Amino acid sequence: MRLAFAGNRRVATSCLEHLIGAGIKPEALMITSGNEAELQNLAGLPPERVLVGSEFREDRGIDLLSSLDLDYILGVHFPYIVPDSVLRIPKIGVLNLHPALLPYNRGWHTPSWSILEGTPIGATLHFMDSGVDTGDIVAQAELEIRPEDTAHSLYARLLDLEVELFRSAWSLLASGNPPRRSQSPDEGTGHNRADLQTESVRRLDLDASAPIRDVVTTLRALTTNDPGEAAYFEEDGRRYLVQITIIPDD
Repeated sequence: MRLAFAGNRRVATSCLEHLIGAGIKPEALMITSGNEAELQNLAGLPPERVLVGSEFREDRGIDLLSSLDLDYILGVHFPYIVPDSVLRIPKIGVLNLHPALLPYNRGWHTPSWSILEGTPIGATLHFMDSGVDTGDIVAQAELEIRPEDTAHSLYARLLDLEVELFRSAWSLLASGNPPRRSQSPDEGTGHNRADLQTESVRRLDLDASAPIRDVVTTLRALTTNDPGEAAYFEEDGRRYLVQITIIPDD
């Protein structure tokens, strides 16, 4: 089995560790920046087999990937649109590991939108096509949203679930003929990166009336590891960011 691995963050490192433990060494590595030493050390590839940032879709990257007789390109949190010129290279396809239960929550900030919109959440391994998270599904696992979950705590559990799914689904990929279930373009939900930053989502009107459940839901969904994504209110010309902590009382 010949593959290129495209990854970002610790979740990608965990998936690459599993591949290497299964005796699969990538033929090429695609990373977001040159300082991802852990992924580079694991892959153990010479610099000419490492593509940084958007190099994978430029002439050098396309020439390299095309020369490697690849079965797959595997992406784990690789934050780039993959053009058709790259999608066509591997014999079986390009796959992506996504922290959502597709077709729900295509795109960005999946835990936040799952909480805000009350949609199911989980992890999905899917083929990539010309759309955003719209390709055929290989495997999925659902995760229960707990009443105490914020987007931050839910995302941490999603990362663990993604690694579990990748490990369990590797045998499907290794067969060379993984199952494929198509997605309907008329089903599901999706958001781009900027959607969470809109005033209609984040701004709290201190003089408005709203059910407490709705207010708590908003605060849960906007409590991430980035205070710049938090809900806020304004008082005397100043903005105040609001995050929430919920502790089960046992």
